[in-house]
Amino acid sequence: MNCVFTSSIFFPRNVLNAVFTRHGGVSPAPRHSLNLSISVGDDPSRVAANRVPRLPETLGRDPASIHDAWLVHGTDIVYADSPRPLEEHPQKADIIFTDNPEVTLFMRYADCVPLLFHDPKRHVIGIAHAGWMGTVKGVAEASIKGMQERYGSNPADVVVGIGPSIGVDHYEVGEDVAARFREKFGSDSERVLQTQNGSAYLDLWTANVIQLQNAGVEHIQVSGLCTACNLNDWFSHRAEKGKTGRFGALMALT
Repeated sequence: MNCVFTSSIFFPRNVLNAVFTRHGGVSPAPRHSLNLSISVGDDPSRVAANRVPRLPETLGRDPASIHDAWLVHGTDIVYADSPRPLEEHPQKADIIFTDNPEVTLFMRYADCVPLLFHDPKRHVIGIAHAGWMGTVKGVAEASIKGMQERYGSNPADVVVGIGPSIGVDHYEVGEDVAARFREKFGSDSERVLQTQNGSAYLDLWTANVIQLQNAGVEHIQVSGLCTACNLNDWFSHRAEKGKTGRFGALMALT
């Protein structure tokens, strides 16, 4: 198993975190090889073989400890007090938090932004999924608000890692999307939207950093790894025209 990205901002804190590449699985092209989603046309038995026990055991975690969600590009939160039983359907949400060391948080991505959270004082971790729709809806803001309301977190204590996702140079958007970001970010929209040859390109990394900073977060690390630039290592829905898989991110308290 090749765990390429591990955010150093969480060290030496008692947090396991990993974003897995597309290598080390059993799925055939075009989802080769560590595809972790059954929603992209892959055989569910291959996805199951890729997910359990390959991922959690790489971090020394029990496969039964996983809690994941059904991603819907929104801002709803699941507070995972315990692992999700495999026979139960995952809840619809794009943010998961836990303060239970027995829970391993898990999400899937292919261009959307992985947001990894840790409050070392309240012993809380979280993971979120921020595509353009979730970002403009305020998924980063909602995450920090959720940590404050549920766990009493101080945003200044929260540490955030931004994982591999599509970079601005590869993320051209239409005027309808650009207009929503201009409305959301106001004067900051010039930092979030770039114009190249008359087209608008969206910087999801900067957009989420701005939201986090406005919410009071001071400790943020951006991986700077673009999924569309590095198809050998990452799945990219945009660059592969939808014919691809989903890579996974795990996070757990130790």
